[in-house]
Amino acid sequence: MPLLSRRGFLAASAGLAALPLTPALASSPRRLTATRRTIEVAGKPATVFGLLDETGRPGLVLAPGERFAVELTNGLDIPTLIHWHGQIPPNQQDGVPDMPAPMLAPGESRSYDFAPHPGTHWMHAHIPEQEVGLLAAPLIVRPAEDTAQEVVILLHDFSFNPPEEVLAAITSGAAMAGMGHGMGSMNMGGMKMGQMGHDMSQVGDMAMDLNDYDFDAYLANDRTLDDPEVVTVDKGGEVRLRIINGASATGFWIETGAVAARAIAVDGEPVEPVPGRRFPLSMGQRLDLALTVPAEGGAFPILALREGAPERTGIVLATPGAKIGRLDGKGDPAPALDLGFESALRAVTPLAPRKVSPRMVMLSGQMAPYRWAIDGATWGSHVPIEVRQGERVELMFHNMSMMAHPMHLHGHKFQVVDLGQGRFSGALRDTVLVPPMAQVTVALDAGEAASWMLHCHHMAHLATGMMTEFLVA
Repeated sequence: MPLLSRRGFLAASAGLAALPLTPALASSPRRLTATRRTIEVAGKPATVFGLLDETGRPGLVLAPGERFAVELTNGLDIPTLIHWHGQIPPNQQDGVPDMPAPMLAPGESRSYDFAPHPGTHWMHAHIPEQEVGLLAAPLIVRPAEDTAQEVVILLHDFSFNPPEEVLAAITSGAAMAGMGHGMGSMNMGGMKMGQMGHDMSQVGDMAMDLNDYDFDAYLANDRTLDDPEVVTVDKGGEVRLRIINGASATGFWIETGAVAARAIAVDGEPVEPVPGRRFPLSMGQRLDLALTVPAEGGAFPILALREGAPERTGIVLATPGAKIGRLDGKGDPAPALDLGFESALRAVTPLAPRKVSPRMVMLSGQMAPYRWAIDGATWGSHVPIEVRQGERVELMFHNMSMMAHPMHLHGHKFQVVDLGQGRFSGALRDTVLVPPMAQVTVALDAGEAASWMLHCHHMAHLATGMMTEFLVA
């Protein structure tokens, strides 16, 4: 594939933040192609995967009321299949290989048609090597009431090494060698962090593992902070940031700096506004922030800080004529993601009270040998979690490992109802972070009678078996 010219590269990458500008109406099916593309990272060309619409832009944006009527074509020379993360399609269209539909062969196309769920979602290959290789894109379904300027930010972790080598390095333990950026002393509500490597912190007297791979770059809309995307905004204008953590193995803190923000949705679901300037975002999660551009104008970086490390990425919101200064790709080390923000969230439309059927879901594993399990079993030897259609189920995730796990359930939305400190009416989500040695309970009504995937959204954990079936009878 030929390398894009500098001008062509800028025009192509600008398509991410510009996604919401002109959603097409579905008079005929939208077209989406899995392909390879070349981007520029830190001044060097890199060939990655991509999901492009009929105009060649990454991802899809659907107008209010538009159906998800899409023809997906595999333009790669390897089989693939795409999962519509956050949507609740018929099980046949969910996009997990052989659960139940097979992967698409090279050159093959397949049609999808269902009523989409409004909000900030994304789509990605449910094949770890392909997701590590950036086979992912935004999937935005606009609600009718949206009027603010929308800016989409898709975050990734990136390596110049082939994805298969990245996963092999993580799962073999080789990636841990030589890691150890220093961290200042931090106290995070029971998580004590001292002078350790960036990959370690403390839970009580036990070492907690954070980042088990140092990627070459961290991207916001395919770009690093040495050449960030600049989005033009109006002085005093209202902006809605739709932020997607599409990274394969990296959690981020979203920082709005000089501009105060309000969290108004998580995982595509509205929440009561939560003000702040720094918000956690784990793998697979989405965050909608509303902010008002200062009336005097200027340039306002929106940063994503890698948890437990100094690396950062982001974009810049700038009013016309504003001077944009140089941004450093490293800053002060950020803390580990925690549940403080989660505990402040309240669903706008919570689940109605019902009799519940509780289930315990044990999360376990270790770094050496690198193995991660649900209920003591890895994929292939797993025992499905069996429920009945329409049943109100509460899953209590009990993490007995020293890594956090962003747990994602396909085909359902759930409500966070307990973080180990008492019941509350938390956010509706499809992906929830379960920190080391923590307990997080979610409630849901079992949907379509089918086998749905439940897994950790850390790709190396998924690749080594941390997934099971949520089997609805």
